[in-house]
Amino acid sequence: MSRVSRRFAAVGLVLLASALAADHFAPQALPDFVRGVLYGLAIGCLLGAALKARLPDACDSATPEQRRRYLREFVPAMGLYVVTVIGSVYLLKRVDAPVLRALIALMPVPPVAFAMRAIVRRIRDADELQRRIELEAVSVATLLVSLGYLTAGFLQQAKVIDVPSGVAMIWVFPLVCLVYGFAKILVNRRYA
Repeated sequence: MSRVSRRFAAVGLVLLASALAADHFAPQALPDFVRGVLYGLAIGCLLGAALKARLPDACDSATPEQRRRYLREFVPAMGLYVVTVIGSVYLLKRVDAPVLRALIALMPVPPVAFAMRAIVRRIRDADELQRRIELEAVSVATLLVSLGYLTAGFLQQAKVIDVPSGVAMIWVFPLVCLVYGFAKILVNRRYA
């Protein structure tokens, strides 16, 4: 297991232990949203550790300098994203003016845009084979999530399921990212 995998696993276990301890010892101490964030981050870190351990560098031909630059750009943007999501949820409960509510609701968008910029720069700087792997993985992920969203839409129209539109829209991008990770593993196997 690489050093990065061990760090992800350690952070994931600490976050998971914190969430479980809060649930067990002080269930009312943390709001549901904060507990959900803790569990989500814990699962994300543990999943990242498992993927990194499984495929240490097999899916990546980036140079160490490219990796460092990517992490310098991506990690702070995602950290700021988490902070702005928590802040916007908190503030939206306390603000009534529509213009302010719109601005507060959009606070998480710029950090995601910076994270996307880091991703695009990393792909642009990759070699030709790596760009091809990335393109195929993104294509597969986009198609699968779009098909799932379309299917859910038809089921919603038929009144078989009832998913609030706000929830559905917020989860599209994270689902694309998750499916992209798995698609990249599968696509990479074709070229390995």
